[in-house]
Amino acid sequence: MSSRNVIRVLLVEDDPGMQGMVADYLSQHDIQVGRAGGAQEMQRLLAAGRYNLVILDLRLGQENGLDLLRELRTHSDLPVIITTGHRKDEIDRVVGLELGADDYLTKPFSLRELLARIRVVLRRLEAPRAAPDTATTPQDRRETTLRFGQWTLDRRARRLHGPDGPVTLTKGEYALLCAFVEAPQRPLSREQLLQATRVHEDVFDRSIDVQILRLRRKLESNPSAPSVIRTERGVGYVFTLPVTPA
Repeated sequence: MSSRNVIRVLLVEDDPGMQGMVADYLSQHDIQVGRAGGAQEMQRLLAAGRYNLVILDLRLGQENGLDLLRELRTHSDLPVIITTGHRKDEIDRVVGLELGADDYLTKPFSLRELLARIRVVLRRLEAPRAAPDTATTPQDRRETTLRFGQWTLDRRARRLHGPDGPVTLTKGEYALLCAFVEAPQRPLSREQLLQATRVHEDVFDRSIDVQILRLRRKLESNPSAPSVIRTERGVGYVFTLPVTPA
């Protein structure tokens, strides 16, 4: 494996035993692991090297992992998988996802599952590549550029432009946005979105919820009180803006 293709993960965990177990397992699968026991070590390692993903424990002794996640998100879009110590900590998981985490695991977790989630997150967050013309659908060819609110979506180039310029979308975010603009102002169930975006081909169905949160962070002026992608309790989600050809 070339140095350019090496996956490097930063593990933020204050339990030395857990650190060693996770690092040993991931290294057996060609993943390099940096280890940090808290905020200072995390900041030092992030400044000193390039990482593809962070695994962040929300229970770090005297430190609050949510605060670390919040701080990380102020200057980085690095993928983050959070871990929590108890199944009852649902509020922490929800807040973590809203703050920008990409996935979560509850301890004790399977190392095999952790490896699978790392691979899913990294695959999902690859930058979208322009699709050839032959891959577009008839509807794509009829209306290649769409406008909604202050946004313009160029589906031929797979690019989103907002009031402040171009916005980078991952493959999953782009697929989800296309599903919404195909059915604006109509409630879509989670199952419909999974089918439309083909996210269900990944290992874990909860990825659709993460994609919603990530897309909201790029479209909403206040992601914690979304108005563009609104949750319809018991139904799913609604893309509230009218969509017109540009």
